[in-house]
Amino acid sequence: MSLLSPHNDQPLIQRKQSFGSLEMVNMELDKQLDLQQPFGVDYGKLENGLVYYVKCNPKPRKRASLALAIKVGSILEEEYERGVAHIVEHLAFSATKKYTNHNIVKFLESIGAEFGPCQNAVTSFDETIYKLLIPIDKPELLSEAIQVLAEFSSEIRLSKDDLEKERGAVMEEYRDNRNANGRILDAYWTLMMEGSKYADRSPIGLENVIKTVSSQTLKKFYQKWYHLCNMAVIAVGDFSDTKSVIELIKTHFGHKYSALDPPSIPHFKVPSHEAPRFSYFVEPEASGSAVMISYKMQVDELKTMKDYREMLVKSMFRIALNRRLFRISRRKDPPYFSCSVASYVLVRDLKAYIMSSSCKEKGTLEALEFMLIEVARVRLHGFSEREISVVRDLLMSSIESAYLERDQIESTSLRYEYSQHFTHNKPIIGIEYEAQLQKSILPDILASEVSKFAEKLWTSCSCVIQIVEPQAFASVDDMKNIVMKINKLENERSISPWDDEQIPEEIVSLKPNIGNIVQQREHENIGATELILSNGMHVCYKCTDFFNDQVLFTGFSYGGLSELPENKYFSSSMGSTIAEEIGMYGHRPSVLMDMLAGKRVDVDVEVRSYKRSFYGDCSPFYLETAFQLVYQLFTTEVTPDDEVIKRVMQVKEETILARERDPYTSFSNRAREINYGNSYFFRPFGISDLQKVDPLKACKYFNTCFMDPSTFTVVIVGKIDPTVAVPLILKYLGGIGKPPEPIFHFNCDRIKSLPFKFPKSMTREVVCSPMIEAQCMVRICFPIELKHGTMEEEIHYTGFLAKLLETKLLQLLRFKHGQIYSASVSEFIHGDLPCLTGDIGGDIQIDFSCDPKISLKLVDIALNEILRLQEEGPSDQDVETILEIEQRAHENGLQENYYWLNLIIGSYQSRIYSGDIGTSFKILDETRSKVRNSLTPLTMQLALRRIMPRNNPHTVVILMPQTSWLKRIKSFSQWTLHGIDMKFLMKIIQG
Repeated sequence: MSLLSPHNDQPLIQRKQSFGSLEMVNMELDKQLDLQQPFGVDYGKLENGLVYYVKCNPKPRKRASLALAIKVGSILEEEYERGVAHIVEHLAFSATKKYTNHNIVKFLESIGAEFGPCQNAVTSFDETIYKLLIPIDKPELLSEAIQVLAEFSSEIRLSKDDLEKERGAVMEEYRDNRNANGRILDAYWTLMMEGSKYADRSPIGLENVIKTVSSQTLKKFYQKWYHLCNMAVIAVGDFSDTKSVIELIKTHFGHKYSALDPPSIPHFKVPSHEAPRFSYFVEPEASGSAVMISYKMQVDELKTMKDYREMLVKSMFRIALNRRLFRISRRKDPPYFSCSVASYVLVRDLKAYIMSSSCKEKGTLEALEFMLIEVARVRLHGFSEREISVVRDLLMSSIESAYLERDQIESTSLRYEYSQHFTHNKPIIGIEYEAQLQKSILPDILASEVSKFAEKLWTSCSCVIQIVEPQAFASVDDMKNIVMKINKLENERSISPWDDEQIPEEIVSLKPNIGNIVQQREHENIGATELILSNGMHVCYKCTDFFNDQVLFTGFSYGGLSELPENKYFSSSMGSTIAEEIGMYGHRPSVLMDMLAGKRVDVDVEVRSYKRSFYGDCSPFYLETAFQLVYQLFTTEVTPDDEVIKRVMQVKEETILARERDPYTSFSNRAREINYGNSYFFRPFGISDLQKVDPLKACKYFNTCFMDPSTFTVVIVGKIDPTVAVPLILKYLGGIGKPPEPIFHFNCDRIKSLPFKFPKSMTREVVCSPMIEAQCMVRICFPIELKHGTMEEEIHYTGFLAKLLETKLLQLLRFKHGQIYSASVSEFIHGDLPCLTGDIGGDIQIDFSCDPKISLKLVDIALNEILRLQEEGPSDQDVETILEIEQRAHENGLQENYYWLNLIIGSYQSRIYSGDIGTSFKILDETRSKVRNSLTPLTMQLALRRIMPRNNPHTVVILMPQTSWLKRIKSFSQWTLHGIDMKFLMKIIQG
């Protein structure tokens, strides 16, 4: 296995200085920025009007990210065409002049470029983007991929048969959007865009159009708008040169011509309005109570240095306001649970600053009041210089990180930038120049300048306010009264200034006693160094150069919630949540936020069934800060705080109530109960369980989870300089004191397993749930058992089987029958603990949504396909496809720190680990190769029979809308293969 990162090219201190030594820019505010030519990319236009962007970029290696961007979206549809632009995008993958019968999808899968929902194309209001991410280690692959894009530009077939096969998939995508969130967003969008064509041109379209539109209508739309002068080809990848790629574009596109006089793309304006618009939206299935305030304005033009400076001012305003909003959410009896403001480009020429909050039931008016007050407070009193200094540090840190990794940008990110340049005229001036600009501009921006932006956020400036509640507690008149109240308070200057907090300078108040290295081992096959510290902690670090500004780390220890009896479980399971809000690192979250301002570091914890872990990421320049937080985690004794406990319990209660309103809750709860049993470990947290939580016990449990360093193994991967990192490891990780008696000192073989109980016989059940619009979800679950002697091989076989089943079911249910939008097949090894010495159970789970009327028919088709694969086996092409997908994912992963982090952790947690991680890593890598080399149609068939025997019971659980029992029986007349037993029939009747 290639390690891919043999050395660090440049010492950390030199790279840090390289940003610091960037030349300042002469600040002539009226100076024009060069916007016509996007920076750092070969940009041009063919004679036929097609624009191209070509860029050599080595990340990921031997890959290319391609796109065909078209300035054609749903806004161009006539009333009878609503949804047509999106249907055309779907049908592009069905058939073109050269490719028929979904052969484009087969081609992508055959080269390891997976096809999936929203992965390969997206239709929005103003554009359609077709996207491909392909390997280019074979010369012909790039040429064929560009040819596919050329087919999309002018050769989509759009036949009647193609359309009929795809209607069901489009309809299922439409149905997926008709949930609570979809209805809320639709209502808000319509109000936001009132008076504009955008108000009723949602890309998904209308149900009636999807069901009845003719192929002739699709062709007319396609022929009218799909012209090369409205298109750009984007190619970013690990190319040897750009010239040869441009020649390929000319080869496949150069001979094509648009109509002589194609229609110009019209621009549709969204009118401004002085009077605020209000919506009080009652949504019985809403996930909670919420408030949204939007301030619409024109998209910024970025033509001069002055424009760039104003853009930075707006960013600083947003960040500063968000930090205030966060602090309010952590107060005693806060008006909301969370609140933030963000900037969104809505359509081509329009953006909005949207403040959104989630709050307690019946608390929306109070939340609205406090949100409006904070904007008014800034207008009256402004931000303090200290606040803006913190924001300045954050922005400077962010641009520094981007500058350090300017040569390590993912090709997909660059592809997105170029598509935005083409469709939205978004300028590209290059990271280097942006770093110079921000370094020059940020120090001179004052708090008074940032505060002035609040003048653009009056409710009289195209403002739209929406409240969402699961049931009505107020009215639009109440909302209007709140607005008038705040306006009056502001006019009277009755809003007090912001009360700023005092922030400690040091994260660690008591310096640790530095530990030492007891043992050190080098694992050359991993490129990693392993240390055993004097307090018993194991630390393994691997130096990489994948990203110049990234270090990842995870520390884990065995023993978790599975050890707890029911009378301790509910309190203990809330320990992490309570500790986080109190301050698990020795400081309240609102205080720590400022202490970490400008420091690129993030640390979090997780307590699961069998393990406890801390994990995070940081810049190598802030590795000390990250380790300080870990030190604080182990040395801080969290104690209950009544105010915090009250807020945490309130949030949890609202979450439980929101979950109970969701139609999918009863389905997922019942599926879990059927497949795993009714133990308290698997039951959803209810209101009655919340009443059992003892905050003192919760804090005590959490403190014991992160107290004994001798039980923890820490893995660190990233841009590490050992001469810097090792002393920090010894100081902060080695400095964690070891308690006198071991805590959670588990041998992994002694860990208590969760009481999974898969049913002994085949189980089929329908869960009928009340819902506003019909939704249907199918879950098919097969138990599996992996034998101890061949465990590692069987884990790989299980993964390949899951991918095989997903590929085949998608081909069958989506592409042949056209009745689903997507399907997922996932494998779950019970307990997520491969190192147990006995056999391990698990399951393979199939999920898809569909039209409720045909759910049973599709279940039969899926089960028959699995039976066919067991009896006949997959084809050679099937096996080649899943091998290629797995290999390409593996190759990409080897260039990512996250992948290596998981590989090393997996080697520690594997059942074959016996103290030497190098050996377990080697065996696991060899096992993967062994299984890959053994895969044939026959071995896959045998694995399917072995892991999912035909005589094994399986379960089928279906979510259906609640209707009359007679209608339900009629709908189940489809189930002919297996029939319906009496228990199943009674479930249908009872709902």
